[in-house]
Amino acid sequence: MINSRFKRPVGSWVKLAIWSLIYVLFIAWVGNFWWMLLYPFIFDIFITKFIPWTWWKKYEQTNKTLYTICSWIDAIVFALVAVYFINLYLFQNYQIPSSSLEQTLKVGDFLAVSKCSYGPRIPNTPLSFPLVQHTFPWGGKSYIEKPQWEYRRLKGWDKVELGDIVVFNFPAGDTVPLLCANPDYYTLCFQASQRTIAFSTFEFDSVMPYDNFMERMAVGAKIVRQQESQLGELVVRPVDRRENYVKRCVGLPGQTIELKENVLYVDGKVFENPKGVQHNYFVQTNGAAFSGEALHKLGVSVTETSVLNGAEYAPYLTRIGMEPKNNGAWGPIYVMAMTEEVLEKVKSMPMVTQVAVEKILPEMHSPIYPLPYTYKWNRDNYGPLWIPAKGDTIQLTEDNILRYRPCIVNYERNTLDYRDGVAYLNGEPATEYVFKMDYYWMMGDNRHNSADSRMWGFVPEDHIVGRPMFVWLSLDRDVEWFNGKIRWSRFGLDASK
Repeated sequence: MINSRFKRPVGSWVKLAIWSLIYVLFIAWVGNFWWMLLYPFIFDIFITKFIPWTWWKKYEQTNKTLYTICSWIDAIVFALVAVYFINLYLFQNYQIPSSSLEQTLKVGDFLAVSKCSYGPRIPNTPLSFPLVQHTFPWGGKSYIEKPQWEYRRLKGWDKVELGDIVVFNFPAGDTVPLLCANPDYYTLCFQASQRTIAFSTFEFDSVMPYDNFMERMAVGAKIVRQQESQLGELVVRPVDRRENYVKRCVGLPGQTIELKENVLYVDGKVFENPKGVQHNYFVQTNGAAFSGEALHKLGVSVTETSVLNGAEYAPYLTRIGMEPKNNGAWGPIYVMAMTEEVLEKVKSMPMVTQVAVEKILPEMHSPIYPLPYTYKWNRDNYGPLWIPAKGDTIQLTEDNILRYRPCIVNYERNTLDYRDGVAYLNGEPATEYVFKMDYYWMMGDNRHNSADSRMWGFVPEDHIVGRPMFVWLSLDRDVEWFNGKIRWSRFGLDASK
């Protein structure tokens, strides 16, 4: 009887050989050979058939209800498993949620994302529900914490290049208050401390010392933990369960980036902006108003355009080079994001009297990476900052520790301290550190309306999800369904550049 179970057609043995090879290669990739204990089940499916995997099929004639129900369950399970593996290793859908890449990729664009371009990753948390990133729609985690696999990635047919649009897991999303995803947890802690600890004179013209920064973060973390009712439960997420972001790569491992008056430099050379790059501008008219239709025709987001009371903002407007009208009035003042092409069109309009780019003034402080540099760098004038590369070494000075601590501690899982001019790495005195991963610098094309690396820092290689391929659906948030909501012209648009 047992011997007869091995007498199978050649086709069954061929199928077994193929699936065995795939399974063994997968186990070798994962690096956990305990999974070989499941191999007898694969062998049984094709050869021995001790387990009646399709037992319900014998009831096709005698119990059609049972047969139908089980057939549907079988089809659904197969579909879920197939979707799980496709979504995990091959392709993934991504919807553009914000305007950070306008006009290149618009809010409402649905993208097909290739995970093979840069190489599929081993999931940190393999036991999860398909098509759900981290939380079910009705609440609760969509994944099981254990097992957690180490980072590995198969070689892709491409690598991240300068100018690529990249989908990645949010680096600062390791710790998240569930009711407040933006700003990130670390910024929340820093801001909370700023409201508690008095300002010092050094903060306005230099970088905050390490001891002072760590003190503030400890105070801020305590405050955030006490605000669970407002901010929500504090959860820690594995890399692959953090929010998915999409930005443009403007800095590669080993390069140095710098911003001067909104101009981006990479290794000292001006970065060639893509056509869709835009900035915020203040636009003064002679009293005439921009209609929603006019803004839409210009390609300006109606939703994100605002009108200011010019008199209220007069001191700021004056400092950025604007003047009141002849009668002393300011309004109306529109704030709109525009590309260079749209800017020239707006300037040529008879109704427009003045246009000035939005500027960050020296006394205006906002969260910036690294947080101790909040009072030295800003959104428009930033760096220079070197991007870590795998195998490269830095000296563990106070300045370097402030710049690269998240990489060393959060992403490469070390302990790091700095006391009395001495760095302690994993409890031992150290003078240098060798990076274990490559890092990237990501920014949005909508430079004044983008939460990007300027706010939360480097993107490690293990956070890279994939490369957008094309737009498969596009819905315009500024218009109704029967007024051109579906942007047919964007279907099939290359989303990678």
